[in-house]
Amino acid sequence: MPIKKITCHVVAAPVQRPFTSSRGWLYKTRGTCLVEIETDDGITGWGECYGPSAVAKAFIDTQLTPRVIGRDPFDVEVIWEDLYNRIKDYGPKGMSIAAISGIDIALWDIVGKACNKPVHKLIGGAFRTEVDAYATGLYFTDMDRLVDEAVEEASGYVRQGFKAIKMKIGLGSIKRDFDRVKAVRDAIGPNVKLMVDSNHCFTVPAAIRLGRKLEELDIEWFEEPISPEDIDGYVAVSRALDMAVAGGENEFTRWGFRDAILRKAMDIVQPDVCAAGGITECKKIAALASTHGVECVPHAWGSAVGLAATIHFLASIPNQPPSLFPMPPMLEFEQEENPFRDHLATEPIHQVKGTIAVPTGAGLGIEIDRRVIDRYRVA
Repeated sequence: MPIKKITCHVVAAPVQRPFTSSRGWLYKTRGTCLVEIETDDGITGWGECYGPSAVAKAFIDTQLTPRVIGRDPFDVEVIWEDLYNRIKDYGPKGMSIAAISGIDIALWDIVGKACNKPVHKLIGGAFRTEVDAYATGLYFTDMDRLVDEAVEEASGYVRQGFKAIKMKIGLGSIKRDFDRVKAVRDAIGPNVKLMVDSNHCFTVPAAIRLGRKLEELDIEWFEEPISPEDIDGYVAVSRALDMAVAGGENEFTRWGFRDAILRKAMDIVQPDVCAAGGITECKKIAALASTHGVECVPHAWGSAVGLAATIHFLASIPNQPPSLFPMPPMLEFEQEENPFRDHLATEPIHQVKGTIAVPTGAGLGIEIDRRVIDRYRVA
């Protein structure tokens, strides 16, 4: 069943209510690059690439596809190593790895469908049949109602059944950030987990000062407090704060995560299966983290394809640490407007009382609605 064809579908849709984070990028559209791989006996696998879609497509079309056509899709790791060694002289991080990630996910989908098994059964089995989901939201939308809109949105997630919420911070003032987070904490109460994400907008001293204030509010973790390149800075922030520090959504491959994990620069690493190297590589990153007592809670931002792949990956990660009353890694379930998350799969992935069932169908366990691709196709 050799691989016959690889097609990249670049899709984009306008956002009715634009939003931003501390980085100042106004999200007016949602888009992604979907990777479709077909075998000569008619099996189709789907993957997804994180980041600028046209760049991922260019990498796949010009650099990677010629090395994959004709290969056996069961040789997932062999193909991964071949593709990485093809591009590592000029692309050991970034979009080249995101492109490989999309291919890797699609190959696992094919193998699962060929074996009539869900992906998690092929990567070691599932430690859990459902995953706890946390709602990612509370971006900056109405700059005149930053506190009120955050409180209203967070309260809505609690009513939906979420038991954990992650909110954006980075308003240029420790007091503004603290007051907004405190208002959300007061609104949702002490029994809902609350995390904060600054999208690496702070200096080391500012992150420490704000972090110490936020510890008063029982924050679960402080995500991306500083620039991802500054491992020494992460070490300083992590040592200064009692609450967990998280990061890594902007890192790639086991080699990229190695120093952060070995130095325990962060308490929680957050590889994205659509960016860091696919399911194959994220399993190795998780194993490396476990070896050094670091938690692995993946980042997720994309379509139903990436979300399903993340759920299978999460299901295969053991509790860290194992205990009588474990704290399993949570699934990031981003909540901003996204038709590719909500409508791309014929049966959407949804949460019930804060949990999401691990798919049991073959491969990723989802079926793609091609009408959604056709409607929003860019290339």
